[in-house]
Amino acid sequence: MDISFFEEFPTLQNLDKLRVVSWPAKLYVAAKSVQEFKEITSKIKRSTVKEYIYWPILENEEGYWISPFSEQNALLRIFSELKGKDIPVMLDLELPTTKNIFLYVTEFFHFQKNKKLIRDFIENYNGEVYLAEYYPEGKTSEKILQFLGLHYLTKNAKIIKMMYHSLHNFHEEKMRTEIQRGIKEFGQNFLLAFGTIAVGIGGNEPLLTATQLKKDLELAEKIGITEVVIFRLGGLNQKYQDVLKEFV
Repeated sequence: MDISFFEEFPTLQNLDKLRVVSWPAKLYVAAKSVQEFKEITSKIKRSTVKEYIYWPILENEEGYWISPFSEQNALLRIFSELKGKDIPVMLDLELPTTKNIFLYVTEFFHFQKNKKLIRDFIENYNGEVYLAEYYPEGKTSEKILQFLGLHYLTKNAKIIKMMYHSLHNFHEEKMRTEIQRGIKEFGQNFLLAFGTIAVGIGGNEPLLTATQLKKDLELAEKIGITEVVIFRLGGLNQKYQDVLKEFV
């Protein structure tokens, strides 16, 4: 099972945590443009990073995350600069509620076009596409996410379900059922994200205990998940390192 990392704030201090990653890992790097992504990754000199994935983020007023309610010009900008490229890309599919609630009004009439922009990018992009999505809650909830443009039934992308135990009290049996359903639907293209081991853009996310991280990883390994992604690299301290090293 591969263990990879998100880094939402790729500062020198956070990226320095790569020195304790002794196994081959992917790094999902948040940046506001391809140029910024390349500038960040070009400065990283760690042989253990086997792949860098571009995680495009928007300005707060544009919605920050990618969704049909993101500002249309921002979506066009992101997808336009990726045209013809094959850089691995991860779209973080989340609603803009905490960043700019007014986008639900201003983008209401662009909703269908924005949804089509996202789908067309996923289906036609030259490189590998990852989709970070809200955690699974059954087929009905997934249909709602699909309608909202936050879940796409496609074989052209790898699905990363954000199962952050520090934010949600998942019942283990339900978690197991939903993971098994994801594997049945997407096979090896179904990945899991665990955390949070450091705060994100919200600034107040509770942290996962090392004990719970171990339980999550044990379940993922037992069920047959091929890759888990930890949110986020900057929170990698000794107690989390000790847990991760048991699984690599």
